[in-house]
Amino acid sequence: MQTTESPSERLPRTLGLWSSVALVVGITIGSGIFRSPAGIAQKVPSPLLMLGLWLLGGGITLCGALSVAELAAALPETGGFYAYLREGWGRLAAFLFGWSELVLIRASALGGIAAVFGEYLLRSFGIDPIEHSIASRALSAGAIAFAAAVNIRGATVGALIVGIATWMKFSALALLVLAAMLLGSGHGASAAHLTASTGAPVALSAMGLALVSILWAYDGWGDLSFAAGEVKDPQRNLPRAIIVGTLAIIVIYLLTNVAYLYVSPIDAVARSPLVAADTMMTLFGRAGVALVSIFVMISSFSSLNGSMLASPRVFFAMADDGLLFPVIAKVHPRYRTPYVAILLAALLGMALVMSRSFERLTDTFVLAIWPFYALGVAAIYRLRRQQPALPRPYRVIGYPVVPALFIVAVAAFVVNSLVNDTTNSVITFVVILAGIPVYAVAFARNRA
Repeated sequence: MQTTESPSERLPRTLGLWSSVALVVGITIGSGIFRSPAGIAQKVPSPLLMLGLWLLGGGITLCGALSVAELAAALPETGGFYAYLREGWGRLAAFLFGWSELVLIRASALGGIAAVFGEYLLRSFGIDPIEHSIASRALSAGAIAFAAAVNIRGATVGALIVGIATWMKFSALALLVLAAMLLGSGHGASAAHLTASTGAPVALSAMGLALVSILWAYDGWGDLSFAAGEVKDPQRNLPRAIIVGTLAIIVIYLLTNVAYLYVSPIDAVARSPLVAADTMMTLFGRAGVALVSIFVMISSFSSLNGSMLASPRVFFAMADDGLLFPVIAKVHPRYRTPYVAILLAALLGMALVMSRSFERLTDTFVLAIWPFYALGVAAIYRLRRQQPALPRPYRVIGYPVVPALFIVAVAAFVVNSLVNDTTNSVITFVVILAGIPVYAVAFARNRA
């Protein structure tokens, strides 16, 4: 039986502007910047091209953030993209997004973030996580379970952890950059590394696949929208938090990659899955590895915690709409949090982190969710035409070009993935489209 209260009425608004900015930064700076550069360097063995792709990925992300800020201010509802898709394209599109979040997207994201936590935890004790992969995966699953428990306790507690950890990991990246620039020259660092390519040819398809890994690192800019129903003064705070947080991430990511490449040539970066630890090893020895490993664990757990705070709100909003089983919309009687949705996300994430590699988790996540981002951004055009009276305290800067650039960029890398990573891409989209018969049969009574 459905409740008569909306999700926004049942979940209190406790997140202010700076808590929201911290949530954007905290969710985004998780595992990607510490784990993805090696795979990117393998595909694109040219430092200037690699940095250019990070800049391109930042530009695509910023176009998306500028666009989503309008939707977030106009429709400040729990569920974020679920609400944008529902209002712009109807309940089937919204259901497919929520279905994909449930069975594929969120579990892959939680698994990918937690995997880096487990790897760096072992590395901090001098243990090779590749040789002890079972232990690494078990630690990752434990991190997911702990993050779920924290967020069941309350959004304020989860946001506080994210806020504190956000400034710690932002400071850690700044420390890594400064240490590399100031001390690197005495440990083999060279500005020549920034221009010295291995000479291997770089295919356009490889650049597209590298961009997938980069977009994984940038992902998180839209997750605040999932918890929009718990943001104070959302028409003002949501667009500001999304844009400010995204700009800060682009700057620190570019500087961090410059630091990695300044200390180590690109072929060494390509051989370094835990590149942050290896960079600090070069600069400070074992003490540096231990220090950066602690910061990366904090970073990964903070991102994991933020993702656990935001994403289950999608399941909650769907259940409240009658498009998932009503039990998922239950709110904890004491803590006022969607505890069933949080537990469901945690269990699926733990299952995937025990069964799939980091690279496969992240590739699946990006390929599954970014087309929905593009479809959500495309809803701007339709909503402006069909609902001109909808309050829009913020309008997209550069409309209609900026949303179009984002949509075209996403379409291009999806096509590239279908051509060059066909098996994984087909499986991903088959799972997404399997939601159509589920929608038609299981929730037929609630489709109107």
